[in-house]
Amino acid sequence: MTSIAFIGLGVMGYPMAGHLAAAGHDVRVFNRTGAKADAWAAEHTGSVAASPAEAADGADIVITIVGADDDVRAVTSGPGGALETMGAGAVLVDHTTASADVARELHGICAAKGIGFVDAPVSGGEAGAQNGKLTIMCGGDAEVFARVESVLDTYAVGVTLLGPAGAGQLTKMVNQVCIAGILAGLSEGVHLAMAAGLDIDQVTETLSKGAAGSWQMANRAPTMAAGEFDFGFAVDWFRKDLGIALDESRRLGTSLPTAAAVDQLYARIQARGGNRWDTSSLIDLLTNP
Repeated sequence: MTSIAFIGLGVMGYPMAGHLAAAGHDVRVFNRTGAKADAWAAEHTGSVAASPAEAADGADIVITIVGADDDVRAVTSGPGGALETMGAGAVLVDHTTASADVARELHGICAAKGIGFVDAPVSGGEAGAQNGKLTIMCGGDAEVFARVESVLDTYAVGVTLLGPAGAGQLTKMVNQVCIAGILAGLSEGVHLAMAAGLDIDQVTETLSKGAAGSWQMANRAPTMAAGEFDFGFAVDWFRKDLGIALDESRRLGTSLPTAAAVDQLYARIQARGGNRWDTSSLIDLLTNP
């Protein structure tokens, strides 16, 4: 059993913390909306803390999954943050999709305190979190990673160390850029199939066995065709992620023209009120021009 502080009980964090509790770990949770933490404690074995610092006090591992860079700083290095009470030898794991800069920043702060740090953004969406089948991309020191790998395995199908601090976030950027291109192409493909009068389920089943097959095709093509978007990974979140990747691209002096174009397509979805629609809603620009 490991003593774990889990900070952030959104659509991803809530089930992830639940998997840790179910595995027998001693879990103490914090969420900015306290009612969500109380609901979690009523459903799982664990306790609720009044602040990130209280949650982290005495914990072997502190896990965070919040909104963006400033949210990460607020719950870790800010006033009342986890780093106020974390002891030497503990490890901070951040699952937030954030910038590589904030990962490197936290690695430095933690190192000065004798605390380990791993940036560990995830892929797999809400379903992956609920089913314990996330892919976790990690950056950090090998020795620190080895100390938390088995704990992260609790809700993952793959946990990989990809390099030093920031490497996990950089890999997540690559992931989101690839997804952007896939969704744009899939939207146009499904739209073409519908216009041609093809059976979408039959088309999806056939193409999924070939080179065009993808998770998005298998899981989202039928709901795209049905115009169903009230689930999954929200457009607001995806644009945040693409913004991080585009900023990093500019910093590196390179370009991501397809990702930039898709980002602007999602801006049009937001203008339609689709901020919380699933990312597969890109097809709405074609079916409802």
